[in-house]
Amino acid sequence: MIVVLQWTVSAKPSSNLDYLRQQLFALRDEHVNAPLLVCLPEGFACFDAQSHDLMAFANNSAPFIDQVCQLAKQFNVWISAGTIPIAEGTKYYAASLMINQLGEVVARYNKIHLFDVDVDDAKQNYRESNTTIAGKDLVVVDTPFGKIGLTVCYDMRFPGLFGALRALGAEIILVPSAFTVPTGKAHWLPLLQARAIENQVYLVAAATTGTHDNGRQTYGHSVIISPWGEIEAMLGDEANNIVYLPNMDKLTDVRQKMPLLSHNQFNYEFKHEQ
Repeated sequence: MIVVLQWTVSAKPSSNLDYLRQQLFALRDEHVNAPLLVCLPEGFACFDAQSHDLMAFANNSAPFIDQVCQLAKQFNVWISAGTIPIAEGTKYYAASLMINQLGEVVARYNKIHLFDVDVDDAKQNYRESNTTIAGKDLVVVDTPFGKIGLTVCYDMRFPGLFGALRALGAEIILVPSAFTVPTGKAHWLPLLQARAIENQVYLVAAATTGTHDNGRQTYGHSVIISPWGEIEAMLGDEANNIVYLPNMDKLTDVRQKMPLLSHNQFNYEFKHEQ
């Protein structure tokens, strides 16, 4: 089972851990023996915090990560830990961690594409590169749920990344997100459906929603999309969960009937500055 958690993430890490713990209690009561992959949104550790608070957290994020790992072990679940700021020098990586049911970090993806844009909302200007280091490495991890490719939010606008993950064997691609409201209304579903259809993968996007502690607003509408581009489950802008079991036979059938990977005349080569 894949579980997507959507809520108005706090700037306070302790509040977000409390929320996660409460949801895991409820999920384990309802799905006692089912293997669960719990997907959290971008920035779930401390969203919309002041920049100095984020940097302070990033410099000491290890205890928080340990607590998330302990929750994974306690509740016997896999956790896709949205993004957590992890410091390097004067900046930090937006790190998406995959944690197994033993509480072990089995994969880390550092967000590659940074959100340096102007948006017609209350904040107007976003310059993620002022505080965040761009990642360089692609990540596909073997799990009991399938081969999972890791991305984050703004990455969805860059189809080459998704094509490269598909070429590396991805069957499911996760996109933890914190979309602005204007861009969400315009582009959220079209982008996600396109990435799912192009690459014949399940697309799982866990998103933040609502008005956050320092006034930032996010779009919500967490969604799971099939390899055929169908919306399998989607939330609105409320705090809620999705619980969904992907049909991997359907994925195989879609790929066999329309073998896009073997038909593709372009080689995906992910390039980055050295």
